[in-house]
Amino acid sequence: MKRWHWSWIMVGLGLAVLFVPVLVRQLVPVESRQLERVALSDTRHVEITFQNRTQNLELAGLLFVPEGDGPFPAAVVIHGSGTSRRDNGWYLTLTQHLQDSGIAVLLPDKRGSEKSEGNWRTSSFEDLATDTRAAIEYLRQQKSVPISGIGVIGMSQGGWIAPLVASQEVDLAFLVSLVGSAVTPREQLLYEENYNLRQAGFLPGISNVLAYAGSANVRYLAQPELYELIVDYDPLPFWRSLSIDSLALFGADDTNVPSAESARRLVALNNPRIQVKIYEGSGHALESPVGQGKRIIRKDALEEISVFILESDIK
Repeated sequence: MKRWHWSWIMVGLGLAVLFVPVLVRQLVPVESRQLERVALSDTRHVEITFQNRTQNLELAGLLFVPEGDGPFPAAVVIHGSGTSRRDNGWYLTLTQHLQDSGIAVLLPDKRGSEKSEGNWRTSSFEDLATDTRAAIEYLRQQKSVPISGIGVIGMSQGGWIAPLVASQEVDLAFLVSLVGSAVTPREQLLYEENYNLRQAGFLPGISNVLAYAGSANVRYLAQPELYELIVDYDPLPFWRSLSIDSLALFGADDTNVPSAESARRLVALNNPRIQVKIYEGSGHALESPVGQGKRIIRKDALEEISVFILESDIK
């Protein structure tokens, strides 16, 4: 068969894969429940702007400072994929818990979102890392907020970027990866699409072929520039080089991130500074298990993060 025939066949299969998640939602019973989350109007924060001088961008965000005199440990949040919103309850739930625990938080507007300049759609992880480093520098320069140490919290896609930032910053105090992947984006896409296909009833061998068609062709056609920039990014070398206190949390039922494989790879590094934990009954949000509450982020995970930060080796 001619080469172009195969290309169109693979693209056709890939287009079919795009509709599988829709079919799954229609055919597979999914529990629907309203999860409790924090609203922006319920938080104490100030709006800020700061400069990414490396890429000549003005960035904005929200700064959450605990009550009291300090000094406080501070965390810069690294967003997940897509456009960020200030009213996203997943981020705000974590942010408010940390603030109430005595930890300052800088929640930036992702580049190209809200009041931040730039375009995340044409930005590599290395580009996005410069935004986080600019936020870290902003905190270092603050005289009105007494800070004892600064770390990063990568959420979802931000978990790829966090160890990259840590490899470039010599005096970070801690790193938290919240449902971030330790495999490449290519591997993660295959995992996600394989899951969707199996939920729709495809046998493993067939789902593997269809998943490959979807991730290798359709994702490329949808956003070719972004796909080429990030698809083979490997976070493990950056994890391997870490010499700061680091915490990676996963949900055992995550359908986006291969949590078991990601945890296995991090544990295999044999780095005593890296703690890894998998929460049974939780998915990609680390939500409360069914029958154990309705928190968008489960209480024990929130406590794990705040205690970890407060007990980290603040320099």
